[in-house]
Amino acid sequence: MANGKEGKKHSFYLNLCSFFNAALWGETSESSDYGFWLPTHAIDGLLTTWAHTKLETDPWWRVDLRKVYRVNKVTITNRNDLAYRINGAVIRIGNFLDVYSNTICGVISTLAASATATFSCGGMVGRYVVIHLPGDDKFLTLAEVGVYGYLAGNSLLYNTFQY
Repeated sequence: MANGKEGKKHSFYLNLCSFFNAALWGETSESSDYGFWLPTHAIDGLLTTWAHTKLETDPWWRVDLRKVYRVNKVTITNRNDLAYRINGAVIRIGNFLDVYSNTICGVISTLAASATATFSCGGMVGRYVVIHLPGDDKFLTLAEVGVYGYLAGNSLLYNTFQY
């Protein structure tokens, strides 16, 4: 250095992640399809189409994010009628296809018609987000689902600089 003094070295972490709706690039499935109400309708951006299962025991809907994500939040928008059908649904995140092997992020106690609820998942790690409705003789219907987070391996960039 020109003045004979060495520069100080500083290290820092820069979080370059941005949260986006990873469900939009995922592959959806559900325990059964009711007519033309397909699982993809829960991520199509339209509130007038729904993912809808047949009447069954423990119906579920799942999105495979195709890669492992740190999930910060999940949003769920209810259909515009028969709102009670979603009451008691459980949101799970993890790396298992089996519904009950993944960790619970939240439970929908009640959700009004056309309302959106946000569930904070605190960076839970998983490839699959599953919404299931425990019990007999249940329909599961979802107007929209959003899964917001970032790829699990890409959250931090390490850098060093001198001055």
